[in-house]
This record gives sequence, C-alpha cells and structure tokens, in this order.
Amino acid sequence: MTDAEGIGRRTVLCGAGVVGAAVLAGCGGDEGKSAEELKGREVAKAADVPVGGGRINGTDKVVVTQPTQGVFKAFTAVCTHQGCTVGAVSGGLIKCDCHGSEFEIADGTVRRGPAKKPLKEYPVQVKGGAIVVT
Repeated sequence: MTDAEGIGRRTVLCGAGVVGAAVLAGCGGDEGKSAEELKGREVAKAADVPVGGGRINGTDKVVVTQPTQGVFKAFTAVCTHQGCTVGAVSGGLIKCDCHGSEFEIADGTVRRGPAKKPLKEYPVQVKGGAIVVT
C-alpha cells in the first residue's frame, strides 16, 4: 500500500510501537513522590483512617494506614512491582490489583509478590486531626 492509497504499513507499525510504549510506561518506573515533595502536606484526616485498615490518597499517590489505635503510617501508593497504584486496603494489607502484590499496613513490607521491595514510607504526624507528612 502506498501513501497515496492510505496509511502505509510502516506508519501503522510505528504508531503501534508508540502506543505500546505509552501503555507500558503507565505500569512502571514511578516510585511516587519524594518525602520532600510531600513535606507539610495533609494526606488524610485521622478520623477517615480505620484501625487495622487504611485510606488511599490518589491525588498524592499515598496510602495512609492505622495498624493499631493512634499509630499512623504513610507509604507510597505506587506498587514496587511495576508501578501501578495500589487499589485497596483490607485485612491488614495494602493490595495492588494489577498483579496481586500485597504489603503489610504496619511497615510496607511485601506479604505476597510478585513485588520484591517494600513500599516507600513517609514520616507523618497528627496535627489538628490531620495526617501530615513531616
């Protein structure tokens, strides 16, 4: 097929390669924001984070957990396997729907792979009922 007859085979193949690279980029390489980028930012309200569970802040890609009463933790919501954003917190675990990785809410360590590395933790404290990155 020539360019005069329509889109050439080379154009289609090159376009497919670009689209494929874009799709893969959505699942890898991102480790979330740095603690410096989030410093001073409210990432959740303490009242919204259940004991033994957590809440995902999709805007900042942070998951805030409360493993035990009054103890709050914050981790990147970006899975260490291929960079998907985690999708749920339940049963004491942070869960990534993309490939099934699970992380402990107390320290972000891998409970079930394929992820091999723990979630990056952010230092936080409670200020006026808000969980703030310090």
